[in-house]
Amino acid sequence: MAIFSLLLLFLPLVLIVFVIAYAVKNKEMGDEAVIRHLYTYLVLFATLMMVIGGGISIFMAAADLVSPQGYYQSYQDYKQIREEGKIGGNNPNLTEEEIRKDYDQVVKDEKSRERNRAVNQIIKSLGFIVIPLPVFFYFNNMRKKQADI
Repeated sequence: MAIFSLLLLFLPLVLIVFVIAYAVKNKEMGDEAVIRHLYTYLVLFATLMMVIGGGISIFMAAADLVSPQGYYQSYQDYKQIREEGKIGGNNPNLTEEEIRKDYDQVVKDEKSRERNRAVNQIIKSLGFIVIPLPVFFYFNNMRKKQADI
Protein backbone atom coordinates (compact mmCIF):
# COMPACT_ATOMS: atom_id res chain seq x y z
CA MET A 1 0.00 0.00 0.00
CA ALA A 2 2.86 2.36 0.76
CA ILE A 3 4.37 1.75 -2.67
CA PHE A 4 1.06 2.60 -4.33
CA SER A 5 0.90 5.85 -2.33
CA LEU A 6 4.42 6.75 -3.42
CA LEU A 7 3.54 6.04 -7.04
CA LEU A 8 0.52 8.32 -6.81
CA LEU A 9 2.71 11.00 -5.28
CA PHE A 10 5.44 10.83 -7.93
CA LEU A 11 3.23 10.18 -10.97
CA PRO A 12 2.30 13.86 -11.53
CA LEU A 13 5.95 14.88 -11.12
CA VAL A 14 7.11 12.31 -13.66
CA LEU A 15 4.34 13.38 -16.03
CA ILE A 16 5.38 17.04 -15.76
CA VAL A 17 9.03 16.14 -16.46
CA PHE A 18 8.02 14.21 -19.59
CA VAL A 19 5.82 17.09 -20.77
CA ILE A 20 8.64 19.59 -20.35
CA ALA A 21 11.13 17.26 -22.06
CA TYR A 22 8.75 16.74 -24.96
CA ALA A 23 8.16 20.48 -25.32
CA VAL A 24 11.89 21.23 -25.31
CA LYS A 25 12.62 18.44 -27.79
CA ASN A 26 9.96 19.65 -30.24
CA LYS A 27 10.62 23.38 -29.92
CA GLU A 28 11.01 23.78 -33.67
CA MET A 29 7.46 22.51 -34.39
CA GLY A 30 5.66 25.55 -33.10
CA ASP A 31 3.62 26.14 -30.00
CA GLU A 32 0.24 25.04 -31.36
CA ALA A 33 1.53 21.71 -32.65
CA VAL A 34 3.32 21.00 -29.37
CA ILE A 35 0.19 21.76 -27.37
CA ARG A 36 -1.87 19.56 -29.69
CA HIS A 37 0.58 16.67 -29.25
CA LEU A 38 0.70 17.13 -25.49
CA TYR A 39 -3.09 17.21 -25.29
CA THR A 40 -3.31 14.03 -27.36
CA TYR A 41 -0.80 12.21 -25.16
CA LEU A 42 -2.46 13.39 -21.96
CA VAL A 43 -5.85 12.14 -23.17
CA LEU A 44 -4.26 8.83 -24.18
CA PHE A 45 -2.63 8.53 -20.76
CA ALA A 46 -5.81 9.39 -18.84
CA THR A 47 -8.01 7.01 -20.81
CA LEU A 48 -5.45 4.21 -20.56
CA MET A 49 -5.28 4.66 -16.76
CA MET A 50 -9.08 4.50 -16.60
CA VAL A 51 -9.15 1.28 -18.61
CA ILE A 52 -6.44 -0.28 -16.44
CA GLY A 53 -8.26 0.78 -13.27
CA GLY A 54 -11.50 -0.68 -14.60
CA GLY A 55 -9.76 -3.95 -15.40
CA ILE A 56 -8.30 -4.17 -11.91
CA SER A 57 -11.69 -3.40 -10.38
CA ILE A 58 -13.35 -6.09 -12.49
CA PHE A 59 -10.75 -8.62 -11.40
CA MET A 60 -11.28 -7.75 -7.72
CA ALA A 61 -15.07 -7.95 -8.08
CA ALA A 62 -14.77 -11.29 -9.86
CA ALA A 63 -12.72 -12.58 -6.93
CA ASP A 64 -15.49 -11.42 -4.57
CA LEU A 65 -18.04 -13.14 -6.79
CA VAL A 66 -16.18 -16.44 -6.68
CA SER A 67 -15.34 -16.28 -2.98
CA PRO A 68 -17.52 -13.78 -1.10
CA GLN A 69 -15.87 -12.51 2.06
CA GLY A 70 -18.54 -11.06 4.30
CA TYR A 71 -18.83 -10.80 8.04
CA TYR A 72 -20.31 -13.95 9.48
CA GLN A 73 -21.26 -13.99 13.12
CA SER A 74 -20.30 -17.18 14.89
CA TYR A 75 -23.05 -19.67 15.59
CA GLN A 76 -22.51 -19.37 19.35
CA ASP A 77 -22.94 -15.59 19.26
CA TYR A 78 -26.01 -15.90 17.06
CA LYS A 79 -27.51 -18.51 19.39
CA GLN A 80 -26.85 -16.40 22.47
CA ILE A 81 -28.37 -13.27 20.93
CA ARG A 82 -31.32 -15.29 19.66
CA GLU A 83 -31.95 -16.79 23.10
CA GLU A 84 -31.79 -13.35 24.72
CA GLY A 85 -34.53 -12.21 22.34
CA LYS A 86 -32.52 -9.50 20.57
CA ILE A 87 -33.08 -11.15 17.17
CA GLY A 88 -36.34 -12.65 15.98
CA GLY A 89 -38.35 -11.79 19.06
CA ASN A 90 -38.49 -13.59 22.34
CA ASN A 91 -39.30 -17.20 21.48
CA PRO A 92 -37.72 -19.58 24.05
CA ASN A 93 -39.36 -22.63 22.45
CA LEU A 94 -36.93 -22.80 19.52
CA THR A 95 -34.99 -26.01 19.21
CA GLU A 96 -31.29 -26.25 18.46
CA GLU A 97 -32.10 -27.37 14.89
CA GLU A 98 -34.36 -24.36 14.28
CA ILE A 99 -31.72 -21.95 15.55
CA ARG A 100 -29.08 -23.66 13.37
CA LYS A 101 -31.39 -23.48 10.36
CA ASP A 102 -31.99 -19.76 10.97
CA TYR A 103 -28.24 -19.17 11.37
CA ASP A 104 -27.46 -21.02 8.13
CA GLN A 105 -30.09 -18.90 6.34
CA VAL A 106 -28.51 -15.70 7.70
CA VAL A 107 -25.08 -16.79 6.43
CA LYS A 108 -26.54 -17.80 3.06
CA ASP A 109 -28.30 -14.42 2.74
CA GLU A 110 -25.08 -12.56 3.55
CA LYS A 111 -23.16 -14.52 0.91
CA SER A 112 -25.92 -13.75 -1.58
CA ARG A 113 -25.70 -10.04 -0.76
CA GLU A 114 -21.92 -10.11 -1.24
CA ARG A 115 -22.30 -11.81 -4.62
CA ASN A 116 -24.90 -9.25 -5.68
CA ARG A 117 -22.52 -6.45 -4.68
CA ALA A 118 -19.75 -8.09 -6.70
CA VAL A 119 -21.96 -8.34 -9.80
CA ASN A 120 -22.97 -4.71 -9.34
CA GLN A 121 -19.29 -3.72 -9.04
CA ILE A 122 -18.43 -5.62 -12.22
CA ILE A 123 -21.14 -3.75 -14.11
CA LYS A 124 -19.92 -0.41 -12.77
CA SER A 125 -16.31 -1.25 -13.58
CA LEU A 126 -17.21 -2.12 -17.15
CA GLY A 127 -18.10 1.55 -17.53
CA PHE A 128 -14.46 2.41 -16.84
CA ILE A 129 -13.49 0.23 -19.78
CA VAL A 130 -16.34 0.67 -22.26
CA ILE A 131 -16.56 4.47 -22.04
CA PRO A 132 -12.89 5.56 -22.30
CA LEU A 133 -11.75 2.82 -24.69
CA PRO A 134 -13.32 4.38 -27.84
CA VAL A 135 -11.86 7.74 -26.81
CA PHE A 136 -8.45 6.08 -26.48
CA PHE A 137 -8.73 4.50 -29.94
CA TYR A 138 -9.89 7.78 -31.49
CA PHE A 139 -7.01 9.77 -30.03
CA ASN A 140 -4.52 7.02 -30.88
CA ASN A 141 -5.63 7.17 -34.51
CA MET A 142 -5.35 10.95 -34.35
CA ARG A 143 -1.82 10.60 -32.96
CA LYS A 144 -0.85 8.25 -35.82
CA LYS A 145 -2.21 10.75 -38.36
CA GLN A 146 -0.22 13.55 -36.72
CA ALA A 147 2.93 11.44 -36.88
CA ASP A 148 2.40 10.81 -40.62
CA ILE A 149 2.21 14.54 -41.37
